[in-house]
Amino acid sequence: MQITDPEVLKFIADTQAVYPDEANQASAEENRRLYDAMCEVFREPRPAGLPVRDEVVAGVPVRRYTPVGSEGRPVLLYSHGGGFVVGGLDSHDDVCAELAVATGCEVVSPDYRLAPEHGFPAQLDDVAAVWTAETASRPGIAVGDSAGGNLSAGLCFRMRRTGGVMPLAQVLIYPGLGGPTDAPSYTENAEAPMLRGKDLQAYARMMSPEARELRRTNPEAAPLVAESFAGLPPAFIVTADVDPLRDDGPAYQAALQAEGIRADLRNEPQLPHGYLRARHRSDKARQSFAAICGWINDVLG
Repeated sequence: MQITDPEVLKFIADTQAVYPDEANQASAEENRRLYDAMCEVFREPRPAGLPVRDEVVAGVPVRRYTPVGSEGRPVLLYSHGGGFVVGGLDSHDDVCAELAVATGCEVVSPDYRLAPEHGFPAQLDDVAAVWTAETASRPGIAVGDSAGGNLSAGLCFRMRRTGGVMPLAQVLIYPGLGGPTDAPSYTENAEAPMLRGKDLQAYARMMSPEARELRRTNPEAAPLVAESFAGLPPAFIVTADVDPLRDDGPAYQAALQAEGIRADLRNEPQLPHGYLRARHRSDKARQSFAAICGWINDVLG
């Protein structure tokens, strides 16, 4: 689908002016430099009066956002996107801050280890370690975008296997879940702005051969390869229509619903992968972010 919305087109142009398509074909170091510069361009000020602090939890650096009145409410563990290669505490800082204020929940964002220096399951190990520490005395919801959506879903499978604390819910924003690459969205959006098929291939090459093999068989790495989806928590899956990963969302929804698990899906026409960064520049992205916060609030009651 061709994007015609002028606000979205402006967002794409502004992004590509700082973070060109070729960045994903560069070295990890150069990709990170360009990605960090782009994130800084779009970074919004945190809501006034929101306490934020950096610390280490279970050996993993994290950033903690603690809105007034969050005591007694579940924690939101936010895993950032970036293809497991880019991103960190600053790349999604404003998203986490606004999510904390909108839901009234403390948000904890882990600075998990990145590929290619650290192969899978290092990323999920870090997320799971923080999750286990944070939910020792309170429940929580796993939230993540893109690669972070993969980690949030993978966390649910990890907790099912190990008998750990299962998230109350999983909120997956344009996630990559290991679906078949011959699905229609991979063909229709092979040259989509913000994330092309060749970019997904470049990120995959950054993984070790062992990690790539795990994605064929292990649902903690690629949730859609699971033989069973029983026992998983409710899900809110948000997909961008102009995104090769789009069809992973409805496939995951169908798998959960087949087990009688609540799984709500929201597809966003005219929006590309990574659109959360446009939530102050695009009405469509703004409405999507509001829907994400609203779904969490509805689940928490």
